[in-house]
Amino acid sequence: MKVTWSPQAIDRVLEISEYIALDKPGAALKWAESVFQATERLVLFPESGRMVPELGRPEVREILHGGYRILYRLDPGQVSVLTVRSSRELLDLIESEP
Repeated sequence: MKVTWSPQAIDRVLEISEYIALDKPGAALKWAESVFQATERLVLFPESGRMVPELGRPEVREILHGGYRILYRLDPGQVSVLTVRSSRELLDLIESEP
């Protein structure tokens, strides 16, 4: 299984990293690396994340990583990482449409 990242997901990782870097520059890089590492398991176990509660669609799942949600969609032959959000934010249903 191949894992791909949407431009939005990459942008969110950068935005969050920049915010973390305001107080802890070293922690920002470690956090960003850990987000990408967290999705490596999807290569072998694409359904290992839970279904996104707000959507109730089995093909849209999430990994909880620290205080963040890594949202992804199961597509034929690949996993598409859609976005990264704070775990305190509810998903905007319009934004999540494929």
